[in-house]
Amino acid sequence: MPNPTAAMLVIGDEILSGRTRDSNMHYLAGELTRHGIELKEARVVADGQAAIVGAVNALRGAFDHVFTSGGIGPTHDDITADAIAAAFGVPIGIREDARAILAAHYARSGLEFNEARQRMARIPEGAGLIDNPISAAPGFTLGNVHVMAGVPNIFQAMLASVLPTLTGGAPLLSQSLQVNRGEGEIAGPFAALAAEFPDLSLGSYPFIRNGAHGANLVIRGNDRVRIDAAMQRLVALFPGGA
Repeated sequence: MPNPTAAMLVIGDEILSGRTRDSNMHYLAGELTRHGIELKEARVVADGQAAIVGAVNALRGAFDHVFTSGGIGPTHDDITADAIAAAFGVPIGIREDARAILAAHYARSGLEFNEARQRMARIPEGAGLIDNPISAAPGFTLGNVHVMAGVPNIFQAMLASVLPTLTGGAPLLSQSLQVNRGEGEIAGPFAALAAEFPDLSLGSYPFIRNGAHGANLVIRGNDRVRIDAAMQRLVALFPGGA
């Protein structure tokens, strides 16, 4: 049985404007790989409801899981929760369990649980909460969509809460060989090797170092024996990586 698939939706004007560099996609890809879930697509959209709704509906229909980051804070431009509710066609409002979590957090912090902070307790109907051990404001899962914060350490903590609840497959394994030749020289034999191992993914990632062309040739798959066999053939094709 093939591994489950996933997509990521990064939400935020600050990402598209270049003010903030996204690191959540890189982190998610690594964690999903270890869990046996294949990240197949990633999109970035602005803080606009139509864009978020369209992307969520396209991705949730195409993949087993969708992970979103960003737009669930207390300010007026944090519209992700409303957009997810719209995408699923369900109502949204302040939920008592989420409100209680936040109220207790702000009471412990000695801060006012004001109207802006109460916005973070607005959860689409039918969603399950995602724990946030850092700042308390919960994420949520609705259907196959997991909605999480954009702040990297909070995103990571939320992901740690979600992943154990998901059924993964065999972890994706990989081996690589650096070849100090241009891709134009190695493309033919490398393509032939890929044809010999259709159950594996073979990719070439070129580089230029000190004016010299080369490529990292990577073999990925779930079967260690098959990867070892393909790597032996690859080394035979390009002994010493030369």
